[in-house]
Amino acid sequence: MPEAVDSVLASSYQNIEIIVINDGSTQDVDFLKTFRAPKTKVIQQANQGVSQARNNGIKSSEGKYILVLDADDKIAPTYIKKAVGILESREEISIVYSEAEFFGSTSGKWTIGEYSFPEILWSNSIFCSALFKKSDWEKVGGYKKEMVFGFEDWEFWLSLIEGGAQVFRIPEVLFFYRQHPDTRSKSLKNNENEVLMIKQMVKFHPNLYADNLEKILLPMHKIFETYASNQSFILKLKRKITNFLRKV
Repeated sequence: MPEAVDSVLASSYQNIEIIVINDGSTQDVDFLKTFRAPKTKVIQQANQGVSQARNNGIKSSEGKYILVLDADDKIAPTYIKKAVGILESREEISIVYSEAEFFGSTSGKWTIGEYSFPEILWSNSIFCSALFKKSDWEKVGGYKKEMVFGFEDWEFWLSLIEGGAQVFRIPEVLFFYRQHPDTRSKSLKNNENEVLMIKQMVKFHPNLYADNLEKILLPMHKIFETYASNQSFILKLKRKITNFLRKV
């Protein structure tokens, strides 16, 4: 956590406040009782989940713009300044993020891809640490507490996009995502909770998915065309799609 705070304090943009949320971690409670850093305040709370922890932190903030940063990650010194500059100069833009790199147990470029619509309906391309307007967070009611197993950021971006938000990606690496062997995202992808969370997103945004259903299915059609000669693969894929749609 101190490394994440230090990376924000090193920003070339200094009109900042840092709010650290301890969401019921007993491991960090003693350390945070004595933790001190400039422009930083610590909020200790009983465990309420990732979404509510973020909502509580944002609610207590006084700034115009918000950047969520997980405790293990880092940002480049120019990230906030460049992102704020885009939000200030282009009124149509509501979400700004950048290219990213891994560090920790894995290093190298994170090929997350660039945002596009409707592709984001089936594959999230915006990491959690994008800059957005607090007023937009208020409009959509914040992060949804129902996203208990993950994808809370993905759902939040969909809420903003459904409300008309435009997205901009800064074409340089300004965000650094720490890799652990047992990250929460990896555990989510290894069990049925992923399906539950996608199902929840569809429930939150039925019109968004229904209005773009043809575009969602088109990539599947292209896959079928590409692998038409491999009947074994096609049959397995059809079974997976059918099972997924039944669960949703």
